[in-house]
Amino acid sequence: MANVVQFIKESYEEMVQKVTWPSWSELQNSAVLVLTASLIIALVVFAMDKGAYYILQTIYNSL
Repeated sequence: MANVVQFIKESYEEMVQKVTWPSWSELQNSAVLVLTASLIIALVVFAMDKGAYYILQTIYNSL
Protein backbone atom coordinates (compact mmCIF):
# COMPACT_ATOMS: atom_id res chain seq x y z
CA MET A 1 0.00 0.00 0.00
CA ALA A 2 2.92 2.32 0.73
CA ASN A 3 4.13 1.84 -2.84
CA VAL A 4 0.78 2.97 -4.22
CA VAL A 5 0.76 6.10 -2.07
CA GLN A 6 4.36 6.88 -3.04
CA PHE A 7 3.48 6.40 -6.71
CA ILE A 8 0.54 8.80 -6.44
CA LYS A 9 2.68 11.43 -4.69
CA GLU A 10 5.41 11.15 -7.32
CA SER A 11 2.87 11.29 -10.15
CA TYR A 12 1.30 14.42 -8.69
CA GLU A 13 4.71 16.07 -8.27
CA GLU A 14 5.66 15.27 -11.84
CA MET A 15 2.37 16.59 -13.22
CA VAL A 16 2.67 19.84 -11.28
CA GLN A 17 6.38 20.61 -11.54
CA LYS A 18 7.86 18.74 -14.52
CA VAL A 19 5.15 18.75 -17.18
CA THR A 20 5.01 21.70 -19.54
CA TRP A 21 1.37 22.54 -20.09
CA PRO A 22 0.27 24.39 -23.25
CA SER A 23 -1.05 27.90 -23.05
CA TRP A 24 -4.72 28.57 -23.74
CA SER A 25 -4.01 29.86 -27.27
CA GLU A 26 -1.82 26.82 -28.07
CA LEU A 27 -4.58 24.57 -26.81
CA GLN A 28 -7.16 26.32 -29.00
CA ASN A 29 -4.90 26.11 -32.06
CA SER A 30 -4.36 22.40 -31.47
CA ALA A 31 -8.09 21.82 -31.05
CA VAL A 32 -8.84 23.61 -34.33
CA LEU A 33 -6.13 21.58 -36.08
CA VAL A 34 -7.55 18.30 -34.75
CA LEU A 35 -11.10 19.30 -35.72
CA THR A 36 -10.02 20.28 -39.23
CA ALA A 37 -8.03 17.07 -39.74
CA SER A 38 -10.94 15.00 -38.43
CA LEU A 39 -13.36 16.63 -40.85
CA ILE A 40 -11.00 16.11 -43.80
CA ILE A 41 -10.49 12.45 -42.90
CA ALA A 42 -14.26 11.99 -42.48
CA LEU A 43 -14.87 13.49 -45.92
CA VAL A 44 -12.24 11.23 -47.50
CA VAL A 45 -13.76 8.14 -45.88
CA PHE A 46 -17.24 9.26 -46.97
CA ALA A 47 -16.04 9.73 -50.56
CA MET A 48 -14.36 6.31 -50.55
CA ASP A 49 -17.53 4.71 -49.19
CA LYS A 50 -19.73 6.34 -51.82
CA GLY A 51 -17.24 5.44 -54.56
CA ALA A 52 -17.13 1.80 -53.49
CA TYR A 53 -20.93 1.72 -53.27
CA TYR A 54 -21.25 3.14 -56.78
CA ILE A 55 -18.72 0.67 -58.22
CA LEU A 56 -20.38 -2.31 -56.52
CA GLN A 57 -23.86 -1.20 -57.60
CA THR A 58 -22.62 -0.91 -61.18
CA ILE A 59 -21.11 -4.41 -61.04
CA TYR A 60 -24.21 -5.94 -59.42
CA ASN A 61 -26.60 -4.28 -61.89
CA SER A 62 -24.56 -5.50 -64.86
CA LEU A 63 -24.92 -9.12 -63.72
